[in-house]
Amino acid sequence: MKNLDILYEDNSVIIVNKPTGLAVQGGKGIKNSLDKILAVIRQPAPLLVHRLDKDTSGVLLAAKTKQDAARFSRYLGTERKTIKQYIAVCAGSPKEKEGEISAELEIRGTMKISKTKYKVFKSNAKYSVLEIELGTGRMHQIRRHLAMIGCPVLGDDKYGDFALNKELRKAGVKHLLLHAYRLVIKEANIDITAPIPAYWNNHEFLQLLPFT
Repeated sequence: MKNLDILYEDNSVIIVNKPTGLAVQGGKGIKNSLDKILAVIRQPAPLLVHRLDKDTSGVLLAAKTKQDAARFSRYLGTERKTIKQYIAVCAGSPKEKEGEISAELEIRGTMKISKTKYKVFKSNAKYSVLEIELGTGRMHQIRRHLAMIGCPVLGDDKYGDFALNKELRKAGVKHLLLHAYRLVIKEANIDITAPIPAYWNNHEFLQLLPFT
């Protein structure tokens, strides 16, 4: 796979719309990964500045030099200078229409406070569409936090509603419905959005989506 959806590129960065199912980094048992693809289509190979889960789609930035990578890492590590927004389709709906989930998550044996802001765009009796904004960026943070409040992301085979996921697979929902929708880096005048994957629109309940 060498045909990446490139959302933005300049002398410092390349920003792509990562598809679901593509690992960001190579490793044992991983035949294909975003870093390998980037190394083929751009030389010298761009350097990953942040990560997305393999099953999460959306905006991902890589830098073109070590100096750029260090600079953008600083930007992304400062909450006031960056905005990272996601769209998630969940089972059920939070009690409040918007709020913040603040809870400790275990990260490599250490408990760390993590913050996830959410806003309910639309909901029905079974599902809700949330806009998520990360205050911190822990491993699987959104998926874990939403599961904690009883609203797991649809298609989540690690923290989700497994019985519901099984039924949804029969209806054709075969992917995690979590998408990194928007990345804003104020210091670099970057404001990039990634289109919702087309397959999200193939299911009746996804007509809740505000972006279709």
